[in-house]
Amino acid sequence: MTECIFCRIAARDLPGEIVHEDDAIVAFRDISPQAPTHIVLVPRKHIPSTNELVAEDDHIMGRLLRVAAELAKKEQIDQRGYRLVLNCGAEAGQSVDHIHLHLLGGRGLTWPPG
Repeated sequence: MTECIFCRIAARDLPGEIVHEDDAIVAFRDISPQAPTHIVLVPRKHIPSTNELVAEDDHIMGRLLRVAAELAKKEQIDQRGYRLVLNCGAEAGQSVDHIHLHLLGGRGLTWPPG
């Protein structure tokens, strides 16, 4: 998916402040942060949204959550609290058609979010 901005960041074809990468997941700082810590985690495999997940993607979703927890600890927001956001579809706020998880923290977060 050469048109996908997240695929291009993961492949390092576009710049991004990458804070984690492994064989399955790439994480980078959001270019328009909504909190002091705002990291976007994406699978290397292009999956447009949660609607397109299949059984063999279960390990990817588990890995996304585990890496998010590791990054929260690294960013020192694990004890105070953080939010994980996974949007699906335009009305939910998904602006890039590549499944991604937002890690937000470093300030109090209100509910409902929007």
